[in-house]
Amino acid sequence: MIRAYTIASGKGGTGKTTFTVNLGTALAQLGKETYILDADVGMANIGILLGLENVPVTLHEVLAGKASIDEAIYDGPAGLKVVPSGISLQGFQDSNPDRLREVMHDLVDRCDFLLIDAPAGISRDGVVPLAVADEVILVVNPELSSIVDALKTKILTELVGGHVQHAIINRAGRDNLDFVEHKIEKSLGVTSLGVIPEDTFVRESAAYKMPVVIKHPTSGAARAIKKIAAELAGCEYHEDVAVTREGFIDRLARTLFRGNR
Repeated sequence: MIRAYTIASGKGGTGKTTFTVNLGTALAQLGKETYILDADVGMANIGILLGLENVPVTLHEVLAGKASIDEAIYDGPAGLKVVPSGISLQGFQDSNPDRLREVMHDLVDRCDFLLIDAPAGISRDGVVPLAVADEVILVVNPELSSIVDALKTKILTELVGGHVQHAIINRAGRDNLDFVEHKIEKSLGVTSLGVIPEDTFVRESAAYKMPVVIKHPTSGAARAIKKIAAELAGCEYHEDVAVTREGFIDRLARTLFRGNR
């Protein structure tokens, strides 16, 4: 069954876009036809994270009626398909966010999973992604301001006819994880899909414009994201197998990149 998820957060800086890129890559690694769509047309970052910031056609041109969606689809890691937004202010000004519904309906016919990266906060551009998906997944940091803003986003989603059932706790510390997860679930009235630890490998991977699930597949963040992907895909996640198969590749990659510094 095709599933369209909007990945949202109440504030910027939660790691929402990085999570979207890595979740999409992890789903693609599981053999799922997966597309990610950068619906944050004003502050687009997916293209930057994947080295697609200079592509000739983006979602901006599609939403402006200047190009078809086929022209704005690019190959990402592990077979992932990517529809980036542009980084120019003129492209943002020319975009019509109401066309996003048409784009989404076109894409869902092509894939198993469609992940929509929504703008952070509450804005006109952000309302459409909250309303069009099968489900909105909230990305929350374990801090009060992030939780409060996520709750506002949940309320807005429900007002526009969307549905929030799950949250991701991202950039979590190492202590009292079960307690933190329970408190956030209770505060937001949702179920947690998983807790992703604070991990320096995430920032390093972003600097290389590579998802952490590929560059450092045995890191804490990568394992947590792959476990979430397996749950969404209905697959069983075998952590020991993942470590055995990917550990050598991870060590080799670290050695090679260390030599290039």
